[in-house]
Amino acid sequence: MSRYDSRTGDSTSYRDRRSDSGFGGASAYGSSASKRDSDGNESPRKPDLDGLTPFEKNFYVESPAVAAMTEAEVEDYRKLREITVEGRDIPKPVKSFRDVGFPEYVLEEIKKAGFSEPTPIQSQGWPMALKGRDLIGIAETGSGKTLSYLLPAIVHVNAQPMLAHGDGPIVLVLAPTRELAVQIQQEASKFGSSSKIKSTCIYGGVPKGPQVRDLQKGVEIVIATPGRLIDMMESNNTNLRRVTYLVLDEADRMLDMGFDPQIRKIVSHIRPDRQTLYWSATWPKEVEQLSKKFLYNPYKVIIGSSDLKANRAIRQIVDVISESQKYNKLVKLLEDIMDGSRILVFLDTKKGCDQITRQLRMDGWPALSIHGDKSQAERDWVLSEFRSGKSPIMTATDVAARGLDVKDVKYVINYDFPGSLEDYVHRIGRTGRAGAKGTAYTFFTVANARFAKELINILEEAGQKVSPELSSMGRSTAPPPPGLGGFRDRGSRRGGWS
Repeated sequence: MSRYDSRTGDSTSYRDRRSDSGFGGASAYGSSASKRDSDGNESPRKPDLDGLTPFEKNFYVESPAVAAMTEAEVEDYRKLREITVEGRDIPKPVKSFRDVGFPEYVLEEIKKAGFSEPTPIQSQGWPMALKGRDLIGIAETGSGKTLSYLLPAIVHVNAQPMLAHGDGPIVLVLAPTRELAVQIQQEASKFGSSSKIKSTCIYGGVPKGPQVRDLQKGVEIVIATPGRLIDMMESNNTNLRRVTYLVLDEADRMLDMGFDPQIRKIVSHIRPDRQTLYWSATWPKEVEQLSKKFLYNPYKVIIGSSDLKANRAIRQIVDVISESQKYNKLVKLLEDIMDGSRILVFLDTKKGCDQITRQLRMDGWPALSIHGDKSQAERDWVLSEFRSGKSPIMTATDVAARGLDVKDVKYVINYDFPGSLEDYVHRIGRTGRAGAKGTAYTFFTVANARFAKELINILEEAGQKVSPELSSMGRSTAPPPPGLGGFRDRGSRRGGWS
């Protein structure tokens, strides 16, 4: 039996690890005060825990193989896998799934999924998460971060008392979009079903009834978008009194979409001694500032660099053309690359998305579109057709740019250049996932010139060729002003979809 299987073993077996045990309860809502550190920043004060029920959150036991690693070996391994760490008492990375000590049923699911070894973020993130400390994880899309927090979440749930009638979830995962939330829930169901851990997905755009029923029956894991979760809380369909493991996935994207007030409201209803895992692909100041409000003495793990950069497995081709040349260029490109592989085409607007899709279909191309104005049922159907290969061309707005995990997307085409370099990196990150190769084509016009210099930096960092036309544009234009470059002006999409 795994050392984490506390539901089937001695429930008191972890009670000696008081240093990282958590204490808290519903009465502690919002009670976490703050103090100024030496730099003038606010840092959370340890909450008043008198008389509150303890819960377990430190489950990590270092395996003999990991314990035997010397400091030099640890340093070499981190350097090899581009892992940078910050914090005190940092655990050594694990090199194999067995080293983590996951329960057998979790290891079986990992084996079924065909994974050969932990990804860099998993290698370092799992020991950190299992120690019960707050964690900041910065890694590019497709890095395996979802399992980095879900598998420790399953261990965490299995160590807590069973849900009673009226209890809310133990684990809460906040995500920016419906699509990402659904994908996270699919993984939670796959890896949690063996230990009878129930999960549900709470998001807008669909009837509330089935979601309300799930919550009323009791679920250990809730994956939610912020707006619908607040609706459920205000209508007394759930509560966050039992939440001891909080995940903010794609925190940068949530801030970009204007969810800052909703996140703060939700977190104010969660016990202050919870374990919080804060995931982001980039580390702009807005994301860093929010982390200081919610995290206490966190570990920080960065895979690669926290600077904006593209996956090196993706071949990037940027064509400088005029707006009027775009459609003909798209058709010619499809004629060259169409081989039955999945092709994802990004546009800036819902209207443009529908227009190009209509034109492609009139010209005989098997294209469908997805964007925020589509009903959830239609979006699910389009994704199903795209995943199955029945419709290998999908046009999309940025609603699909992050979090969507569609295997074997061979090509990404940026028909319209996005409103930020950050979104560019995440759009092209839909290909080249899980070790595969991919190609991203981008149509770049004079209207996008303000992004030329930073785009060139991204291309050069990834070892890509820069065309003479783009180089010339980069030399003759200034970089975008704040709010238009690496981090989009949040006012441009507050609470809405593109």
